Amino acid sequence: MSTPAVTRVPQEERTRVMRQRLMEATVDLLVEKGFSGTTTTLVSERAGVSRGAQLHHFPTKNDLVVAAVAHLTEIRGQELAAAAAQLPRGRNRTRAIVGMLGDHFASPVFTAALELWVAARTDAALLEAVAPLEERVGRETHRLTVQLLDVDEAAPGVRELVQATLDLVRGLGLANTLGDDARRRHRILDEWARTLDEALGFEARSARTSTTERKT
Repeated sequence: MSTPAVTRVPQEERTRVMRQRLMEATVDLLVEKGFSGTTTTLVSERAGVSRGAQLHHFPTKNDLVVAAVAHLTEIRGQELAAAAAQLPRGRNRTRAIVGMLGDHFASPVFTAALELWVAARTDAALLEAVAPLEERVGRETHRLTVQLLDVDEAAPGVRELVQATLDLVRGLGLANTLGDDARRRHRILDEWARTLDEALGFEARSARTSTTERKT
């Protein structure tokens, strides 16, 4: 009787999977235990990776966390893009946009990123790695919000309204780390969506669009 052939996973793929597990374990621990409570030992145990293998790829905690920053950045971008693709059109679109942003900044991914921001404030090496990535995330989130709202930033006050929206949802996300703040967040975002619609002239635009659609 012949012995079944054993399929060998290429070393490159095994390394990729191992690094992925380490990144995910790091993010989970940042959310659960914070930056100070996240240790390389705990990460290797959570990921099911030997200490030797972990130290080979990430010799220090900062090496590990910096890699996790890049991983977080990718996750945050994917989550926002996926949520944006599901947004409705029409009269309730503004509320859906600010709700999507509010949910994103209240997510575990934002909590983990927040831990890195706080730690980077007093860690020059960590700040050097975190700052450029956060700047990139900020630019991309701003660009996405402008695109979703379909506004012209050259118009007076529009850029400030977009930035105020992002500052608001970040602040609400920060408040959520101290306890479930969903009900208050939803009430605030309801009012802010109405404010945006009025300030940006969306009510008139929606009415015109609805009339045109009925005629066609």
